Amino acid sequence: MIGESTVQDTSPDVKTTSQSVRSIGINPNHWYAVARSSEVQTELVGVVVWHQAIVLFRDLTGQIHALEDRCPHRQVKLSHGQRVGDRLECAYHGWQFNSAGHCVEVPYLAEQQKLPNCRLRRYPVREQAGFIWLFPGDAEQAERVPPLSLPEWDHLNYIGSVAVIECQAHYSFLMENLMDMYHGHLHQDYQAWANPVLQDLQETNDRVDAHYEAQSYYKIDKIWSISQLFIPALRQLHPEPLNVSYIYPHWSASLGQDFKLYCLVCPIHETATKAYLIHFTSLNAFDNLHKLPIAFRRFLKNRLFGSANRILNGLIEQDVLMMEDEQQAYLNEPDRRNYELNRTIASVQRLIQKQANYGLENIE
Repeated sequence: MIGESTVQDTSPDVKTTSQSVRSIGINPNHWYAVARSSEVQTELVGVVVWHQAIVLFRDLTGQIHALEDRCPHRQVKLSHGQRVGDRLECAYHGWQFNSAGHCVEVPYLAEQQKLPNCRLRRYPVREQAGFIWLFPGDAEQAERVPPLSLPEWDHLNYIGSVAVIECQAHYSFLMENLMDMYHGHLHQDYQAWANPVLQDLQETNDRVDAHYEAQSYYKIDKIWSISQLFIPALRQLHPEPLNVSYIYPHWSASLGQDFKLYCLVCPIHETATKAYLIHFTSLNAFDNLHKLPIAFRRFLKNRLFGSANRILNGLIEQDVLMMEDEQQAYLNEPDRRNYELNRTIASVQRLIQKQANYGLENIE
């Protein structure tokens, strides 16, 4: 996502299948990060995962729940209502629903009337590594597929930052952007590496891994070296391995031993995508860090949280502009050919198609 372009592949144009990818759905049998834990407190929160409107809420014990965001009475959004105890109350007529999705109260129910026999869909949901993860597919498969692991989130040697990507474009454009190490020309003010050379590309049914050799501007091995993040004049290039992976439906990258990035992707519909971009700076090079009191290390981690947000937000702003341009160009002329030279793009598109097809098979 950050880097200068050095195109090494001189082969003919890579064959891609963008026409079919740009409107393709998702495989729902994965965990999607739909909100940060801090975003869901006492209020109801409405989210969308590929056309499915869902309301998130906490009960009185703080346990998170997820129901379809629809009152079966008049089909209005329950997220426009409020929580009453452990129940959801519809804003329109005051119907109430428990966390299992059953209607348990209608304020104007007559004595001879029974509560409507309706039930809202309940989604598997869990909290992990500071995010709320939701499984929009077959609930029976939820325990078989773990959410993407973020081991650095709680590790005291990693300083984290989180930024939000909101893009009016199909999620395939975002995944291609994240896996494309050759668009550093766009990020002159924010680039972290340069001159990537593809060494290896691996593709399976559930992931694509691209391994590069690159030149990095940053090396976090002394206290003063952290200042390189903020003072460009102090940066010096040195070789580092650069690895990027599309681990469907999410993404991760590492630059040497100092930086790790993740992107948690939540496709909304054919022309809208939300994602969380997470950046970790490693302090593992400081050998004596583990000798410091744990309370102080935790304070330091929390105090420095978000320190890379200016860089992340700058990258996102530039990338979103390009991706939305791509989306609009596709909508205007869907049959126009792209002249693609990056082999990873074809791998990304094949993975999207494979996973979407798996999702359709399970629905059928």
